[in-house]
Amino acid sequence: MKYTYSIIESEKSTIENLQNSFENHPDYLCVGVSGCYEKAMDTILEFNPTVVFINVDTTNGSDPEKAFNFVNDLYKYIDKLPYFIALSTTTEHAYTSIKNDFFDYLLKPVNSFELRKSISRLSKKPIEVSKKLCLKSYKDYRFIDMEEILFLKADNASTDFFMLDGTVISAYKTLKFFETSLPDNFTRIHNSYVVNQNHISRIHFGKSKCTIKKSHLVPFSKSYRENVVTLEKAISKRATLSLN
Repeated sequence: MKYTYSIIESEKSTIENLQNSFENHPDYLCVGVSGCYEKAMDTILEFNPTVVFINVDTTNGSDPEKAFNFVNDLYKYIDKLPYFIALSTTTEHAYTSIKNDFFDYLLKPVNSFELRKSISRLSKKPIEVSKKLCLKSYKDYRFIDMEEILFLKADNASTDFFMLDGTVISAYKTLKFFETSLPDNFTRIHNSYVVNQNHISRIHFGKSKCTIKKSHLVPFSKSYRENVVTLEKAISKRATLSLN
């Protein structure tokens, strides 16, 4: 399972320190780094990261109160907040962080061992994976239910989402981007296609095609055949009866 994190920090050395430490945690993917609250808000709304590291001392010269106001402002837009981990050079704001339900408080420069302990504690928490995907175009945020996605198709630098209700939604990011962002039930089967295994009704290895909801035929290529074999095994395990 992939977890995501973002960093709200303007100090380059701290950012690099955190990212280098996460190299030992391949299950975590960085989805955004910014010292600007507006850009950080944009990242959180779009990617809904599992954990957010935030500087509670100064961010672009702002006072600590703005960091805590930023966190509280998020309640206006999302129901389930990420786990927030404070970054600070002192323990001065530790009490305020606790009062604002922060998950942890790390002193800078961030010690790899302390970060490892924090991530280990986090792994024991019940992580609620969002069922929504945010597709953003400029300041327009569109939230779609991931279970209603049948498959994704690459269209040059953009991606088309084929939905359960028959609509097609275009997003201005590459298929590779969504492949790494979507949960495990989405599988890459072709340079141009990612499918939702929950909607596959047939896999025909002879014709190299997957049938989705009995109406969409999606091809798979030799280079992704192993993915399809794994996909078939996963679906077969959930099947009530298998006939040869």
